[in-house]
Amino acid sequence: MRIATWNINSVRMRLDLLFRLMEEEAPDVICLQETKVVDADFPLAPIVERGYAHTHIHGMKGYNGVAILSRLPFESQDVQHWCGKQDCRHALAHLPGGVELHSVYIPAGGDIPDPVVNEKFAHKLQFLDEMTDWLRTQRSPDRRMVLVGDLNIAPLEQDVWSHKELLSVVSHTPIEVEKLAAMQASVGWVDAMRHFVPPDEKLYTWWSYRAKDWAASNRGRRLDHVWVTPPLKDALRGQKVLRDARSWEPKPSDHVPVIVDLDV
Repeated sequence: MRIATWNINSVRMRLDLLFRLMEEEAPDVICLQETKVVDADFPLAPIVERGYAHTHIHGMKGYNGVAILSRLPFESQDVQHWCGKQDCRHALAHLPGGVELHSVYIPAGGDIPDPVVNEKFAHKLQFLDEMTDWLRTQRSPDRRMVLVGDLNIAPLEQDVWSHKELLSVVSHTPIEVEKLAAMQASVGWVDAMRHFVPPDEKLYTWWSYRAKDWAASNRGRRLDHVWVTPPLKDALRGQKVLRDARSWEPKPSDHVPVIVDLDV
């Protein structure tokens, strides 16, 4: 089973790039974040025509939105809401082989890493706490689960271009890293990307639009993740970050797709 995850930053604006991902990498399942479209306007027809007949869409106008597009049938599907909001950040589906798949978009958190003065950062921390508690109480480490998405946190020192300079920048602050670690520990999630890439090697999935030449400056962060529970650790067969997608024309996302292969 090949699973791709991508913060596409508007599925309608980048539909041709989604088709390119389908054609070049042939994922069985594609999880999207920041689809930025209400369900009724999601461009389903051309996606179904390309073989992704099983779809779970959870979107809203202009912001957020997650989706699971699959060649494989769903046994069931659901959504989760956090922090008293219905802002379309978490979709899940049960795939063949007893695999429960989560497509998650954690809040970015704004610019100021202080929950007292920044409501967006407070929302992000609360989201992490609530999801961690839910996983601890409603799920177990022996369940076959995959969690993917834009988690908006680069936890390791080599997940950012400069650990020292980004310690006070939202996405790499100690409190965010601590809370993401708690969420990862909740059911013993295995970091599938770092299963293949040693933690002392640089690994990025996001490069800012603000850089004049993103590739030359290479000031990246690993904000997109794939986690699996312990029963699927030995099923991991490979991973890749489609770095070149940051330059896909005509309008690339600032995130690139991440792909993981599992033998389930």
